[in-house]
Amino acid sequence: MTDTSTSALPLAPGRWALDTNHSSVGFTIRHLGVSKVRGRFMRFEVDLDIATSVEASSLDATIELSSIDTGNRDRDVHVMSSDLLDVGRRPTIEFHSTRITGSADRWQVVGDVTIGGVTRPLTLAVDFGGVETFPGGGPRHAGFEATGELSRKDFGIDIAMPPGVSSVMLGDVVKFELDVQLLEPSD
Repeated sequence: MTDTSTSALPLAPGRWALDTNHSSVGFTIRHLGVSKVRGRFMRFEVDLDIATSVEASSLDATIELSSIDTGNRDRDVHVMSSDLLDVGRRPTIEFHSTRITGSADRWQVVGDVTIGGVTRPLTLAVDFGGVETFPGGGPRHAGFEATGELSRKDFGIDIAMPPGVSSVMLGDVVKFELDVQLLEPSD
């Protein structure tokens, strides 16, 4: 993908804030190697700062790990414990972009993701859904879908397995999808 100017996007310069009522963060991870567990995070922030060039624009996101919801409260409590996520030591996932490239409706956002003090590079594939004015007034909304994956073991998130128990209980790769609407700055 090639770099383009923000004139290729119908986005006004400034900080585009998250519309929490029309946004979600979901994930999947393999269980026993045979099926996927799906979940979502209920509390997160996304900020897109559009500058006069793509090179100067930035994206930041923070997800609160204690807001996990897999549809099974007992599982969520276990996942948040020191056995896995250890939200006391790893309260958030943070992403900070270092480069945005692309054109039209296909983009890549390259950056660094940090979990519990460990930082690794991450590339997000982003589909730009467009911009629409909300019926009845209010700011314009821009829609984006971002996908990516990371290795939980790269961040020291692992399960100690007793002898004789298969290590495939929980997959290493976590795939995630962010569906977000952002609100145009008022000025």
